[in-house]
Amino acid sequence: MKTFTKFSWLIAFIICIVTKTASAQTKADVFNPKVPVTWLGIDFTQMKFLGVESEYKLKGEVLNSDFVGRYIPAWANLFITEPKTYDVAKAIHRDSVHFAFKVTEKVNNAITKNFFTEKRADLNTLKEKDIQELVKNYDFQGQKGIGMMFFVESMDKSAHSAGAWVTFINMNDKTVIFTVYKAGDSRGFGFRNYWAHSWYNILKDFRSDFSSYKNSFTKN
Repeated sequence: MKTFTKFSWLIAFIICIVTKTASAQTKADVFNPKVPVTWLGIDFTQMKFLGVESEYKLKGEVLNSDFVGRYIPAWANLFITEPKTYDVAKAIHRDSVHFAFKVTEKVNNAITKNFFTEKRADLNTLKEKDIQELVKNYDFQGQKGIGMMFFVESMDKSAHSAGAWVTFINMNDKTVIFTVYKAGDSRGFGFRNYWAHSWYNILKDFRSDFSSYKNSFTKN
């Protein structure tokens, strides 16, 4: 009986340690180049586009339906077709990252809302707690470890800028490890390229700030 009790306790202890190790992800891990990260893509479910849809229609440009059916997939594909430009690994000081685009593709494909708004007050309303709530209800499709994604909040052509929350997630328990809002300047010819430059600049900006973030989370 004593042998069984000791053995049972040992097994329980090992399971506890393994479980804790598997689920534990810290801010320091996000900025540790040795810790793997999975790029999940760009979530547009919260995005607001400042402008009038009818005006874009008259110009022969984007309509609301084009966001989901045309441009969101095009922007997502840039991270595969132009990896040297949209280099997630470089932005987070990794040699490489895993890819799991299906995670954000699923939610983007289900979008039915109207992206357009004429009210500037509708832009940039999200807080960190809102990102945490979104992550808590996300389907990570069996992915584990640290995930990285953008939650796009706004696209403002008058300001030549788009904003997104750069977010790192513990996919084991659906919690936010670290998130920060970044704005990226837009430019270029054509609707796709004009806004794609924002995603590039957001990555570039995060890369520039990487060391300062790392220092703040790894101090003894």
